[in-house]
Amino acid sequence: MTQPARSQALALLPDKGLPELLFLLLHGAGADASQMRPLAQALKAQYPQAAVVSIHGPEPFDQIPGGGSGQQWYSLQGANDDNHAQRVAAALPHFIATVRAWAEQFDLPWQRVALAGFSQGAVMALEAVQAEGELAGRVLAFSGAYATMPAHAPVDVSVHLLHGLQDGTLPHQDQVAAARRLVQLGGDVTADILPDIGHELHPDLIAAAMNQLQTFVPARVWREAMQAAQAQGLDDKA
Repeated sequence: MTQPARSQALALLPDKGLPELLFLLLHGAGADASQMRPLAQALKAQYPQAAVVSIHGPEPFDQIPGGGSGQQWYSLQGANDDNHAQRVAAALPHFIATVRAWAEQFDLPWQRVALAGFSQGAVMALEAVQAEGELAGRVLAFSGAYATMPAHAPVDVSVHLLHGLQDGTLPHQDQVAAARRLVQLGGDVTADILPDIGHELHPDLIAAAMNQLQTFVPARVWREAMQAAQAQGLDDKA
């Protein structure tokens, strides 16, 4: 597989030794990799042995009114409820290949890869683990949304939804509904909806994400622990 281009990303690597985890950070439309710097710094402080890589979107931003001058994961020009999901789906193969290339770069299994996106970057992260199994073990979705309501829960993936109550760009109600659907489908999901926060990568949302990473135990880990305990019990009886 073609190795990812270092020029297309900002990377924070361990001071010594090989990375034990990989966090891939995904900015919003009209921004670039530097937008995710506050999250990268928080992750680096909490996980010094992780590789934290903030990726530039693959396309130049196509200047929708009021936008920035950075990059995008897919075009929003003319986007609406009828064609948004198709645009995301068209962008997913390149995105998934990029994630796999970075995991291969650091020789890390998918369980040790996490995707953390803001806005359009969060959309890509959420939809990628829906479309592709064994891609990443965790998703941190800041001020994002699903392109389509989940029809299944991604297997062995912990999804953390983080949103501002005052978000006028991507309303929090959609993420609450998605979280409820994932719970019904047996998914591993948390949802932090914080007051007085709009559509932004707010420090309080970052703090909530760090707390979830520290305290939330994925169902996969519980299952493995139970299987180990049962096996030990059988050994003790033998």
